[in-house]
Amino acid sequence: MNNYAFIDASNLFYGGEKSLGWKVDYRKLIEYLKVKYGVSRIFYFGGVEVHGFHYDYQKNDSVPLQRLESYLLHVIERDGKKMNEAELLLLGRHLQRVRFYLKLLAFGYQLFLKPVKTYNQDDGSTKRKANCDVDMAFHLMKEKAHFDRVLVLSGDGDFLPVLKYLKGIRKEVVVLGRGPRTAKEIKQFAGGSFRDFEYLREALKMD
Repeated sequence: MNNYAFIDASNLFYGGEKSLGWKVDYRKLIEYLKVKYGVSRIFYFGGVEVHGFHYDYQKNDSVPLQRLESYLLHVIERDGKKMNEAELLLLGRHLQRVRFYLKLLAFGYQLFLKPVKTYNQDDGSTKRKANCDVDMAFHLMKEKAHFDRVLVLSGDGDFLPVLKYLKGIRKEVVVLGRGPRTAKEIKQFAGGSFRDFEYLREALKMD
């Protein structure tokens, strides 16, 4: 029985440690998914800040992390002295995020990362988002012939049509989401196959 996992990072880990109340150990997470569910491939969908790095949407399915790391280091070396403290701190934080993603690759996650974009809101504020839902839905459909059971780490209601389709073609669907952030229709769909990520704190938190 082939088992795959698909992680919607923006939904599951929105707000990170501040939102969850604890820090996820991603090495523990991948081992948990392998041992508990027999997962052989784990797809991770998320966003990454690129600071002007040229990303070719036509040629790439994911931001090339090593090239982005080199680019950000070059920007810091070239422009660091002209930046104020807040700008330099933000760039350094985003560089650390790239290095975090490189660790996920080393752990065995298959990453699909999109550049974070800025959207203007009606109230004049801005919102930063990567919009990976369509990418994850596409890969769920693309890989459907290769798995018998799929573990979906998301509570986003937009995935309901895809999950219903997969169940209709006799794929076993398990949803692992954060209870308070999981859409009611997803919980209703999953029924007894819904698992609350919030209960995994002791198993997955960073030591």
